[in-house]
Amino acid sequence: MNIDDYIINHIDKEPPLLAALNRKAHVDLLRPRMIAGHLQGRILKMLVRMYKPQRILEIGTYTGYATLCLAEGLPEGGEIHTVEIDDEIEDFILNQFDKSDLKNKIHLHIGDALDLIPRLEDVFDMAFIDADKRDYCEYYQAVFDKVKKGGIILADNTLWSEKVLEEPHPNDKQTLGIIRFNKMIAEDRRIEKVILPLRDGLTIIYKK
Repeated sequence: MNIDDYIINHIDKEPPLLAALNRKAHVDLLRPRMIAGHLQGRILKMLVRMYKPQRILEIGTYTGYATLCLAEGLPEGGEIHTVEIDDEIEDFILNQFDKSDLKNKIHLHIGDALDLIPRLEDVFDMAFIDADKRDYCEYYQAVFDKVKKGGIILADNTLWSEKVLEEPHPNDKQTLGIIRFNKMIAEDRRIEKVILPLRDGLTIIYKK
């Protein structure tokens, strides 16, 4: 048994709906590794439990796995708005949400987040960025004014399989995007931030 297996065996179990979603994604989708997974999913739920946001904005729905984890932790009356650019996966996402008792807390928006975010009138307590790594800086800038003072912004994959430690190829736009984002966050004095070495890296940002 390795340390990852030990952790999984000593935390809350993956809910049956999410376990089934995970299996279905590995059968039906091309990039199932993009799913948050058991450990990260439980951490996302726990962060929401602790912070108690009423409104969450998620950029990058993919299968809806992380969305459902975030929704699990929401307090009474809480809601999550999630944005996915790939309209071909919309039916898959909605099918998963329809199976959940949390579906009334979730609002799915299909389209480019950089076009949709300015149209959202809500102010959010928390945002979760997990979409195209090339545009992380732009996503961050788009959500920053939508998140209230004292709010939390989470950014996934910020260690990017440790590629951030290497000299990136000029054509590796994903790695370059993450490196650019991490540098921008490190220099932003409007926030407090920490990177957790969880899976592919999870940055937690507090808006002062």
